[in-house]
Amino acid sequence: MRIRNIRCREVTGSLPFAGEFWEERLSRPIDVYPEHRTEGVPWLERRDAQTYTVRATFMEVETDAGIVGLAGPITPNIAHIILTDFKGLLLGADPLAVELLWDKLYRLSVHGRKGITMMAISALDCALWDIRGKWFNVPVYALLGGPTRERIPAYASMLGFSVEPEQAAARAREFAAKGYTAQKWFFRAVPADGPAGVERNVALVQAVREAIGPDADLMLDCWMSWDLRYARTMAERIAAYRPRWVEEPVMPDKYDVCAQIRRHAPYPIANGEHEYTRWGFHKLLEVGAQDVLQPDIMWAGGLTEVVKIAALASVYDVEVVPHNHSTYATLHFSASQSPALCPVQEYLVKWNTINNFFFTHKPEPINGYLELPQQPGIGWAIDESVVETCVIME
Repeated sequence: MRIRNIRCREVTGSLPFAGEFWEERLSRPIDVYPEHRTEGVPWLERRDAQTYTVRATFMEVETDAGIVGLAGPITPNIAHIILTDFKGLLLGADPLAVELLWDKLYRLSVHGRKGITMMAISALDCALWDIRGKWFNVPVYALLGGPTRERIPAYASMLGFSVEPEQAAARAREFAAKGYTAQKWFFRAVPADGPAGVERNVALVQAVREAIGPDADLMLDCWMSWDLRYARTMAERIAAYRPRWVEEPVMPDKYDVCAQIRRHAPYPIANGEHEYTRWGFHKLLEVGAQDVLQPDIMWAGGLTEVVKIAALASVYDVEVVPHNHSTYATLHFSASQSPALCPVQEYLVKWNTINNFFFTHKPEPINGYLELPQQPGIGWAIDESVVETCVIME
């Protein structure tokens, strides 16, 4: 079997939704500048009062055996890198040789060891694993060494919901009633917002903790927007609410600062959503910057690489709970790992409504658990009935 072609499809569809779909965004490092602090969510496009336009790009790796590997959604600029930089290298190659092809892609991309080029490698790697599973007629987790269990506990990741305390508490109770025993909420105020911002962040934590009760897990995401002084201030204010972890307190290259925060904070620190490859994660582990590692399979190097990152983490006795921009790919990874290493999986509630919009099968937690996919490959399949327009990128 050989790779015959690689193509990308840009598609659009209509998401019915009355009202404001994305109620609030998270804090961002660029919010240190006042002109950016009030910006909204520019990528979400409203068509009319009842509908949003959904746009996505998918990559297809075609083989001469008739098997097609799918990956996505990806961004158009990731698709551009795949088609211009990598397609020529992969045409005619054996798609089952994932280690060989990953190594070639990495060695070709010495200036793309992190960021968008590594995201392109990640998507290609996942598409190759999709081909592998279809070729051997098994789910990918079976080829990775699993399953280690029949279902994976999921936590509700509440990005996009209002963080106004009363509304957040109502949403938190709603999702607790759906069977989620863990939720993650996202801070909106940043250090530049001063003492008033601290109070808003603390009010959010208090409201959600009181809503979900003392025994449920509460995670909190800073999205790289804090600094050392602010992290120390917040640690004193929110410790009583017992977070399971506080996530990405500082910018990703501040390894030592994050390690200092971890030593000071009376709760665990999670990190690594914006880190790449085993080498980047090894640096995090060496300095002791986190209790939980969060590689994103669609960013950090694909399934081939994240399995290696997990092996590194196991040596340091650090949990791995991937950032989840692909529920399906992450499910296969989690199902192949020990529950002691990968105890839970993120489920981004609002994000997945958009990210999974074009898929025939949309994995969604039931009573707080994600069931393992049973179809061969990763499980991605596009529902052509919801595709309104399609442009082929070559």
